[in-house]
Amino acid sequence: MKMHALIIFIALYAQLNFPLFSQDDLRGGVCVELEPVYAQFLGAPYPLDSTSAKLWAMEDAVFAFSGMIYGWSFIYEPGERARGLQEDLELTALGKVMPEDTKLEITDVNIKDGLFYLYADYPLDEAQKNRVVRWKSASAFTAQAIGYGPLHGDEGIVSREQIKESALRDAMKKALRKKLRVTERSRPRAATGFIALSKFPVYRMQDGLWAASAEFRIEITDIIPFAAY
Repeated sequence: MKMHALIIFIALYAQLNFPLFSQDDLRGGVCVELEPVYAQFLGAPYPLDSTSAKLWAMEDAVFAFSGMIYGWSFIYEPGERARGLQEDLELTALGKVMPEDTKLEITDVNIKDGLFYLYADYPLDEAQKNRVVRWKSASAFTAQAIGYGPLHGDEGIVSREQIKESALRDAMKKALRKKLRVTERSRPRAATGFIALSKFPVYRMQDGLWAASAEFRIEITDIIPFAAY
């Protein structure tokens, strides 16, 4: 990523993420481009009106809160070029915040420089609070990464959700690689565990790709060495 674009990414990440005002609540912000160049490939309206932009932003907020509270279980294979093995990441969502959840509160919306911004709070119930506390435990490793994915069409990607998931999944792979470099002396065949968002991810178009900047909490539960195969 070019330095200028990286600076914009960092500034946007800071703008959309800020300290929690309470240990019982999560909060964050998302932004949606009002003139997304990929919309024409998805049959989406172009340019977006504020109603459509708000719906997209709400989808992103619900996804982020789900990822922060519940996260995913994973099976990660780092791959090995010498053995002809491809990198692979299998994810299973562990829960979901529903769009109609009455606890979800929009605190602010505004439009600036062609972007629709939405900020939201989500109060946690006791079970959700316990999940977030576990994600913040000493056993969870924190890693930040930027991932990339195609803007449209490629590899069977035909929806906005798939586009963003592709970039976020790439960021997850990079974060998991960081974790394994810290803890493992040699490359394993596979690793299993749990991964969650620690903040709202930020998405931007960059050099013809969709880029996702995200910070994760990672807990490894099992390491499978090549000798086990």
